[in-house]
Amino acid sequence: MLNPTTFIRPAVAAGLAMLLTLAAGCSKPSDTPAKATNSQTSQSVAASRLGDLSAFQTIASDVAALVDQGDLPKARARIKDLEVAWDASEAGLKPRAAEDWHKLDKAIDRALEALRADAPTQPDCKSALTNLLQTFTALGGKL
Repeated sequence: MLNPTTFIRPAVAAGLAMLLTLAAGCSKPSDTPAKATNSQTSQSVAASRLGDLSAFQTIASDVAALVDQGDLPKARARIKDLEVAWDASEAGLKPRAAEDWHKLDKAIDRALEALRADAPTQPDCKSALTNLLQTFTALGGKL
């Protein structure tokens, strides 16, 4: 008998990738930063030139948490969701800020390589994911 999760995970990843692609294609970053309103505080976060990267960053944070727990097999499985969503969104994101896209793509590739190594180690995976999350933070600070 087939395991239902064999079909569910790819379906969820494909749906997330499609949603992110549509969102990336529908919204373009403003040429000028939005002015703060009275309801906004000094803690407001600047948007990336690539657009809203929060869905990707959420997956990367999930993977980092799994690595911190020492569950490298689950982290390896979860990072596949990031890979699928990122690849599906390339056409909508890359033209916005190619240099930023390449920086983030390389950080994602390093995390994928660390988790997919023949004998992945927690320190290597943690380092790659820390770098990836720092790249998200650095790119999120640009307008």
